[in-house]
Amino acid sequence: MTHATDTTATTDDPFLWLEDIYGDRQLEWVRAENALTEDALVTPDFEQRERSILEVLDSTDRIPMAGKHGDFYYNFWRDAEHRQGIWRRTTWDSYASEDPAWELLLDVDALSATEGTEWVWAGALFLRPAEGAPHERVLVALSPDGGDATRYREFDLGRLAFVDDGFDIPTAKSRISWAGPDALYVGTDFGPGSMTSSSYPRTVRILPRGGDLASAEQYFEVDQDHMMALVVHDPTPGFERDLAVDTIDFYTRRTYLRQDGGWRLIEVPEDASISLHRQWLIVRPRTDWTAAGSTYGAGSLLVIDLASFLGGDRSFVTVFAPDASTSLQSWSWTRNHLLLNLLHDVSSEIRIIDPARDWAADLLDACPPLHSVDAYAVDDEDDDAGDDYWLVATGFLTPSTLYRGTIGGDSTAVKSSPSYFAEDRFSVEQHFAVSSDGTRVPYFQIAPKDLQLDGGNPTLLSGYGGFEHSMTPAYSGVIGRGWLERTTEDGRHGVYVLANIRGGGEYGPRWHSAALHANRHRAYEDFAAIAGDLVQRGVTSPALLGCTGRSNGGLLVGNMLTTYPHLFGAISCGVPLLDMRRYTKLSAGFSWIAEYGDPDKPEEWEYVQTFSPYHLLRDDVAYPKTLIWTATSDDRVGPVQARKMAARMKDLGVQNVWFHEALEGGHAGASDNRQAARMHAMSFEFLWRALTGSL
Repeated sequence: MTHATDTTATTDDPFLWLEDIYGDRQLEWVRAENALTEDALVTPDFEQRERSILEVLDSTDRIPMAGKHGDFYYNFWRDAEHRQGIWRRTTWDSYASEDPAWELLLDVDALSATEGTEWVWAGALFLRPAEGAPHERVLVALSPDGGDATRYREFDLGRLAFVDDGFDIPTAKSRISWAGPDALYVGTDFGPGSMTSSSYPRTVRILPRGGDLASAEQYFEVDQDHMMALVVHDPTPGFERDLAVDTIDFYTRRTYLRQDGGWRLIEVPEDASISLHRQWLIVRPRTDWTAAGSTYGAGSLLVIDLASFLGGDRSFVTVFAPDASTSLQSWSWTRNHLLLNLLHDVSSEIRIIDPARDWAADLLDACPPLHSVDAYAVDDEDDDAGDDYWLVATGFLTPSTLYRGTIGGDSTAVKSSPSYFAEDRFSVEQHFAVSSDGTRVPYFQIAPKDLQLDGGNPTLLSGYGGFEHSMTPAYSGVIGRGWLERTTEDGRHGVYVLANIRGGGEYGPRWHSAALHANRHRAYEDFAAIAGDLVQRGVTSPALLGCTGRSNGGLLVGNMLTTYPHLFGAISCGVPLLDMRRYTKLSAGFSWIAEYGDPDKPEEWEYVQTFSPYHLLRDDVAYPKTLIWTATSDDRVGPVQARKMAARMKDLGVQNVWFHEALEGGHAGASDNRQAARMHAMSFEFLWRALTGSL
C-alpha cells in the first residue's frame, strides 16, 4: 500500500494525522464526509444524470482506438458488460468494417475474479520479433488499485495465456523494457536505496529469463535526488542500441548511448528533449541553444545524422521554428517521413517533413479552425504500410473521427464517434482576455447559439496551466450531457469555457516557463482575467460562474478559492495539490520541484507559500461553495492534501464545503466507467446546484 512518505516532520499542522492514508481512523473520517456529500447530492435526478453519463462512457459505438503490431490491431475496451475491460485484437479488414470480429486476448474482469484482485489495465509492452516472425510475447501491466504502481507479467500471444515461469515483476512504480527475447531492463523497488526521493526507480538491472531480481546485475543508476532512471533497447534492424536516461527532474535529463561497454553522454542541453529514429537524432530545446555558432530557438525542432553528431558535427537542420502564434506539440516518424503536430493559436496544423527533399515541409490539409487534429504513424516497421498514418480529428461540437492515410496519397475515414448531445444548438468561439501584465490569453467558449449576454448564464470555466500540457478542443459527450444540455427554470443552457493559460504548452516552452516557480501567479492571473472577461462580456456573473480543475488544475482552482473568491460562485477541486509546504514529502511530489519550487529552501518557500491554498485560508473570508474530491489509491498526488484542505476549511467555520474520496481509482479518480460516471456526475451536480441556488 502507498502511504505518505513522511508524517514525522516538525510542523504545527493540526491535520497531519490525515496523512495516514489507510489508517482506520482516517478512513472513518473519509466515510463520514462521503456520507454527508452523498446525502446532499445524490437524488433520483442525480442518478438519472449519472446513468446518462455512463451511457456515453459505456457506448459500444465509440471509436475502438487500436495500435498495430505485426498483422494485428490491438485494443483495450470497457463497456457495461466489461467493467474492468477486455484486451483484444483483430485484422485490418475486420477493423475497417462496421462490425469488427475481435479475438479476445485477456478478460480483466475474469482475471480479477479468479485471482481475487481488482486489477486495472495499465498497458502492454510488445517484444519486437525477429524479422518476418509474428509477435509472440508481451508484458501486460496491471495495477491492483488503479494507482501508478503496477505488476508486469509476460503474456504469450500464441497460447493467449500468461507464461508459466515467465517474467513477473511485482507491483511497484516500475519502469520496464525488453532487452531482448530473454531479458528485461528493470527499474523497480529492489529495497532500501533503490528508489529516488520522487518514488521512482533509481537503478536499472538486467534480468535474464529465469533469473532472480534480487541478484540481477545493475546496469545503470542515478542520484537519489534525481527523478528516475530508465534504460530502453532500440531493436530497429541495423540500428540496435541501448539508451539510458537520467531524468533529473521534469524538464532536465541526460541521455546516454551504450558504447564500448560504457555509457556515452549525448551532449545536448539538459533541458532538451531528444529522440532517435534509425540514423537520425532529433533535438527539441526548451531554451535557446547556441551550438557551433548557431542559435536555435526554444521550442524548435532540430535534426542531424547521429553518427555525424557523435563525431563532433553540430550542423543541425531546423525542421521547425516557432513563432509568436505557433508551437510544436509532438512529432512522429513514419518509415520515411516526419509528422509534426503544431498548434496555431490553439488550432491544429500538421506538417509532413521529407528528408529525401532536404527536409522540405508540406502542410496536410486536414485541420479545420478551432479543432484538434493529431497525426501519428500507424507502424513505421511495416514494409508495406510504413508511411501510413492515423489522423484523429475532433472539436467541441464535432464527434471524433479516425482516418487512415498514406503520405503522398489520400486519407479515408475509418471510424467515427456518435453524437451524444444536440451539438447544433451550440456554437464555439475563441476569445482573448488580457492578463494583469498585458498578455493576451486565449480561451474557448461553447455556448447556445441564442446566448443572451446579460450575465445570467450558468458558466463552467475549466483549466490546467502546468507542465507544458496544452488544453485543446475535444468532443465530450460527458460535458455535453452533464453541463451544456442542462437548463435552468427559465430555459438557459450551461456555458462551458476552456482556458489556455500560461504554464501550459499552447504556445510552446516559453508559455510554460512564464509561469514557473516565482512566476506561478501568472497562471492564476490569466485564469482570473478570463473569469473577469466572461463577466465583462455579459456571458455570466460571479454568482453564476463556477470553475473546475484536477491535479495541477486542482491547485489552480484552489488558488481561485483562496485568492480570487469574489470571482466565483462555486468551485470543484479534484485530486488536487493544495499543501505546498509538504507536497514534496507526499506521494510523488518531490518530482515536481522543477515546476513549483522547493519549500524546504527558505528563499523558495517565500514565493511557494504565496500559492499554497492550504496556508492561504482565513476565517474572515466569504468563500464560494466548494467540493473537494480525490481517490484513496492515488499514488501520484495522493488524497491527503484534499483531506486536509476540507478539514481545515470546516475547522475554520467555512460554510458550504463538501468532500468526497473514491476508495479506489488512482490519480484519474476512477478505475472503471461506473466510477468515472459517478465522479463526473457528482462534480457537475454540485456545480449546477451551487450556482443556481438549489444547494
